Order: sequence, then C-alpha cells, then structure tokens
Amino acid sequence: MAAVRKLKDLEARLGHAFKDRALFKKALTHASVRQASAKRRDNERLEFLGDRVLGLAVAELLSENYPAASEGELARLFNRLVRGGTCAEVARALNLGASLHLSESEAGTGGRDKETILADACEALLGAIFLEAGYEKARDVVRAHWGPKLEGAPAEAADAKSALQEWAQGQGLDLPQYVEVAREGPD
Repeated sequence: MAAVRKLKDLEARLGHAFKDRALFKKALTHASVRQASAKRRDNERLEFLGDRVLGLAVAELLSENYPAASEGELARLFNRLVRGGTCAEVARALNLGASLHLSESEAGTGGRDKETILADACEALLGAIFLEAGYEKARDVVRAHWGPKLEGAPAEAADAKSALQEWAQGQGLDLPQYVEVAREGPD
C-alpha cells in the first residue's frame, strides 16, 4: 500500500496521472533489475526518448524566453538545463528516488540518490509521458520543473576558446585557427 501511495504522490508532483501503469512502472525500473526474458522491462529506451523530448522542450522554452539571445548564449543555457546534474536536481525535488525500482544491491549502495540514476529516471519519465500523453503534456512538465531554473539565470561563462571565437565573430573577423605547439600532463 505504501508503494502505491508513493506512486500517486509522485504523479501529483509531476502533474500527470498515468493511465498506463505498466509504462509508469517501466519508467521507474532501473536496468539493475533487468528481467531474464528477452523483452526489456527497464527504463533505458524511455530514457533515450525522454532525453530528446527534454532537449526539444528546453530549446522551445529558451527560444520563447530569450528572443534576443545569441545562439552561443542559448547553447550555454541549454547545456546547463539538460545536463545530468540538473535532471538529478529535478528528480530530487520530485522525490523520484523513493519510487525507483532498483536491484537490492543497487539500492544497498545508495542508488536512490545517485545522480546518474536519478537523471536517467527523470528522462525516462519524460519519455513515458510523451508516449502516453504527447509532446504538449511533456513540454508542460518541463516548463513546470525546468522553467523555474531559468529565472535570473545568466548563461554560464564561456570557456576561453569559445569566448575568443564569439569575440572574433562579433568583430566580423574570421574564426581563429588553432595550432597545437605542445602537450603536457595526463591525457
């Protein structure tokens, strides 16, 4: 009964109640509990799909909210919003870890709070929402949970190479040509 309550609570926090309970459970099932049968019952394929849905929804959100931003600024914001760390933050805010189906060994090693597991499950949930309710619903979930991360969030500073290239483009110059003169340290 407690497991059912956790799933209902998660749906409430997500803003989507799944009609297809098997799809919902699959999105929450980590590969560590892979079934012996040939048919996959974990969330890896949903994660793949959800990653693409997240990318499209975030790109749309950024285009709407930053109409004057350069492509470079949008790219930096985009990368910050779709990276694993941000997905894991969203998963933690949803208390997603409590609802994950993990193997006993994965659960025993703190799997419910591992950044990669949380991020992957978060993307898998987006993939499942997309399959069940369509892009608009998945986009609404992204707006609700990733959108607040945009408020007052300047794009992260560019690395030195990107900053130089953006400066050159802004000056109407050709892009710099790079030549390696030496290499030191570990690869």
